Amino acid sequence: MIDLNERFIEKRSFFNRLLLIYFFFGAMFLFLLFKTYSLQVSSYSDYELAALKNKTKEVLVQPVRGVIYDRNGNILVNNVPTYDLIIQPSKIKNLDDFIINISKIIELSDSEIENINKNFKRRATYNRELTIKKDLSKEEIAKFEVRSYQFKNAFIDVRYSRENKYPYLFSHALGYVGGVSNDKVLSILKNQDLKQSETTFKYSSGFIAGKTGLENIYDSALRGSFGKKLFEVDARGRLLKELSFEKPINGKSLFTHLDLNSQKKAFEQMNNRRGAVVALELKSGSIVTYLSTPSFNVNGLSNGMSSVDFEKLINDVDKPFFDRAGQGRYSPASTIKPAIALFGIKEKIVDWNFTLKDPGFFVLPEDQRIYRGWKKGGHGTIDMKDAIIESSNTFFFSLAYKADINNLISHLSEFGFGRNVCKDCFNPDSGLLPTPEWKMNNLNFGWFKGDTVNLGVGQGYMSATPVQLAYYSAFLAKKGNLQELSFVESDSISNTAFINNLSIDNSDWDQIHSSMIGVIEDPRGTAKRLKPLKSYVVAAKSGTVELVSTETKEDYKLVRQNIGNRDHAIIVAFGPMPDPEYAVSVVIENGESGGSVAGPVAIAVLNELINK
Repeated sequence: MIDLNERFIEKRSFFNRLLLIYFFFGAMFLFLLFKTYSLQVSSYSDYELAALKNKTKEVLVQPVRGVIYDRNGNILVNNVPTYDLIIQPSKIKNLDDFIINISKIIELSDSEIENINKNFKRRATYNRELTIKKDLSKEEIAKFEVRSYQFKNAFIDVRYSRENKYPYLFSHALGYVGGVSNDKVLSILKNQDLKQSETTFKYSSGFIAGKTGLENIYDSALRGSFGKKLFEVDARGRLLKELSFEKPINGKSLFTHLDLNSQKKAFEQMNNRRGAVVALELKSGSIVTYLSTPSFNVNGLSNGMSSVDFEKLINDVDKPFFDRAGQGRYSPASTIKPAIALFGIKEKIVDWNFTLKDPGFFVLPEDQRIYRGWKKGGHGTIDMKDAIIESSNTFFFSLAYKADINNLISHLSEFGFGRNVCKDCFNPDSGLLPTPEWKMNNLNFGWFKGDTVNLGVGQGYMSATPVQLAYYSAFLAKKGNLQELSFVESDSISNTAFINNLSIDNSDWDQIHSSMIGVIEDPRGTAKRLKPLKSYVVAAKSGTVELVSTETKEDYKLVRQNIGNRDHAIIVAFGPMPDPEYAVSVVIENGESGGSVAGPVAIAVLNELINK
């Protein structure tokens, strides 16, 4: 007998299984329908883009770097097109075989092969291209083009090499360019809203950036912005045709305040001696001359220099890489005396009628230590004007002895010492304006009155750069009304005047000018030999930077037999008077006499600027 209840349960179970099967297949159908819609409609653009990327390659195009001009429109730095042989290291399996084969067509020097071996692995790792030979001749180009099918991972492309038209004149002021690290490239691309995945680009190995000087300071403006090219490629990634081109934005030209002719004159006058020349236009605070010597050929560094030649420059005892104009530290020596005189007037320590008997030395009351002047027997009874004209050390030893050191330091800071006075100088040095705190922290000694006395004649611990000395000279010329210095008039550079807290009467400034004119014009002046070298009136103050201190003149004569022990020659000057237009500072290492050695250089530069 059939159990009806069991049959009912069996039928319901069958029906449920059938329903489950229908539901499963229905769900699968709906899922497939959704995926079909998604592929064909909603995600079409994404898959189309992915497919397109498999058929296209994006290449970045490097802009042409901006041109640099002097104040008169003369081109100082330009770009010269060259044809370079470039390889793709990541796609070359056997480097030795490649070098052997390519050398059959284009001769590679030992240094070029060395460069390939040195950089090959790193370039391959970062998928960067590598320039293996620069500036190909027409014959070399023709030879390669005929056989280019043999070298699928090499090509010839036009590049722009950086050319400084006056590579020795402006080696430190303008600086040089060079290749950059992968991280630097990524940073630049990121700032331009370009993806890191786009770092494989046609001009990767030819990309340059400013390393020193104005090339570095204004690098972002000079280099411009990358463009893009989109190419159709085959299955092997070979370029078939150009699909689109977004032009690069070339770098901006840089119009500097530098004066080519005065720079030439300074270079000629320095005659490769160690030192520096800095000249300023007073009206604008513009740096018109900026020379450090010895110099070097910046084009060699910008466009490739052999390791041997580079080592020679690095190891040169005269240190041509060292920017003496902006980073060289020198005692201001007697050039500081006009500033000390103004301090004495301001603090009412002395006035213009005050006189002092100069026996040729000053005795420190505390310990009877003797501080000698440069003239044996001294200058007799002199006032402050005569003390500047004849450069009496005794007068200024005595004045400084009466000074409060903190007030004196604050005063000298107003003149530009101990701080940066330039807006766009490359890595400027602030020199040293010593304080009691500095001495204790660095030398573990307290401040002595003798330190203040030495400061009164610009010796001791104090040091300044030629840029600071030029600023100081201009500050004197402008009677304390001078803005920060700059090479370039730019929206990014704000040349504002420093706040002058000196509270010095105009009549006292005039007295200082008159005294400094006497340094050249007066028969007693320490730079009287400069008078016939110009046709206008110049105010100046010369000095000699003592490197070695001796008890007697005889001892000094023995010491100076070593040229490295001889005094530095230094001078600051401005003119034409009474309404000066330019100021200049000159330092010549081991030149000994500021008036007769550094002075002619200063006058020659002023002549070039004033008599143009």
